Amino acid sequence: MGHRGSVGSGLLAPKRSHACREVADRALRRRNGRVERQGQISALAAVLAAAVLFGTTGTAQALGPDGMSPLGVGAVRVSIGALGLLAAIRISGGSIVESIVGSIVGRRHHRFPIAIAGLGVAGYQIGFFVATERAGVALGTLVALGSGPVFAGLYQAARTRRPPSVGWSVATSLAAAGAGLVAFGRQGGTGDDLGVGLAAALLAGLSYSVFSIAGKRAMDGGMASLPVMAASFTVGSVLLAPLLVTQPMAWLNTGSGLAVALHLGLAATALAYALFGFGLARLTVPTVVTVTLFEPATAALLSVVALSEPLDVIGWLGVVLVMAGVALVALLPVSGEPLGEVLAE
Repeated sequence: MGHRGSVGSGLLAPKRSHACREVADRALRRRNGRVERQGQISALAAVLAAAVLFGTTGTAQALGPDGMSPLGVGAVRVSIGALGLLAAIRISGGSIVESIVGSIVGRRHHRFPIAIAGLGVAGYQIGFFVATERAGVALGTLVALGSGPVFAGLYQAARTRRPPSVGWSVATSLAAAGAGLVAFGRQGGTGDDLGVGLAAALLAGLSYSVFSIAGKRAMDGGMASLPVMAASFTVGSVLLAPLLVTQPMAWLNTGSGLAVALHLGLAATALAYALFGFGLARLTVPTVVTVTLFEPATAALLSVVALSEPLDVIGWLGVVLVMAGVALVALLPVSGEPLGEVLAE
């Protein structure tokens, strides 16, 4: 009997060991899932904060002096933003030469994404301002911001050979529709050169998605998010440098003009894109581009509070839709089909 008992115990031992391993594996997966979820929430919060900072641009310009050229403001903003991002690398204890020059020169696969991201920075500035001037603020903003997630989703479909998920598509549709309602709720008119304006707006949306995709590629290749942003905006500032001498810059000689330039460059660009890069390194491109649709909602709310501009019922409905779309993105799973597997390589 004693011998049979010892044999039975020996047969049960592997089963107990296997069960213990399964319990331990499940506990580890749950813990990893919680950590990953917390990381996603932090990344989403960073991108949302960046969108809020982006949304201060219009109000800051409205509070500035007369004679501010949109293209000139864009060039100044990108130039100061590039300097701010470079300074952030130094303040954080890094070396600008090692972080940017070393990464690009030492790794050839970083050069092309950074160059393309820089083109995206410059293209967005030119496309957006031309769009709002030629097609009107409402329609230009709607097409420029709303087309960005569409281009990102098309890129995802092409790379993964499957369409974006229903969850992401619904969230993006809500946010894009909300952005459009906000724009038309603030100013419903259109410009006098609709064809050129719409083409410029699509260029802006494409440039923004290209910037995000190329930046993500550089990060996936081993380059940290802050150097990627700094290098991209440095390239963009060089491309936009001619505007610094061809556009009126007298407004920079005033106190209010200088204050606006510093806010746009340091807060709405350097800090905003440092946060944007943090999120981009941890999320998919379509998710990031969708969350930044919160920008027009922020701009609308600021115009009501700081500029006492009216916002009609359509505009307020748009704000609610944008918030709903962003909230839905935040509720989607961390990885897998719902968010899309963009830039797996």
